[in-house]
Amino acid sequence: MLVIFCGVLSMVDKKEVLEAKAVANQVLDLLNDVEKQLKSAKNWGIFDLLGGGFLSSVIKHGKIDKAESLLKMVHKELVRLQKELGDINLSIDSSIKISDFDRFLDIVFDNVISDWMTQSKVNDSLNEVARVKVEINRVLETLSRIEEEYSI
Repeated sequence: MLVIFCGVLSMVDKKEVLEAKAVANQVLDLLNDVEKQLKSAKNWGIFDLLGGGFLSSVIKHGKIDKAESLLKMVHKELVRLQKELGDINLSIDSSIKISDFDRFLDIVFDNVISDWMTQSKVNDSLNEVARVKVEINRVLETLSRIEEEYSI
């Protein structure tokens, strides 16, 4: 994700910067919620690997479902953030990939191989969430610098 400056900063409106910051903070809050759900799924996944069985798989996938639902909200807010950044001639290039989990395989054929594959996908998703959080923090830093440098 790159923040790209596309225009003249002196023309930046304080209201637009504050709106962009508010949306960026909303994205961070949602990403923190996603991270919480994925960490919980990861913990349940460890229990599942150790023989937790059907119930632990169901709970784990409930956490994954919640994370995916939250990621849809993150995507919506990232689109909104892009619009707000466009209002102040900034741009953001982002994508969040949440792995497509094969729940049927993991729940019905509850075994170490399928549990390990799901655990790996949860870890990949956590890494992607962390990457996007870093990029959103960079956006916030850029917006704060604009506020300070141009006393808007």
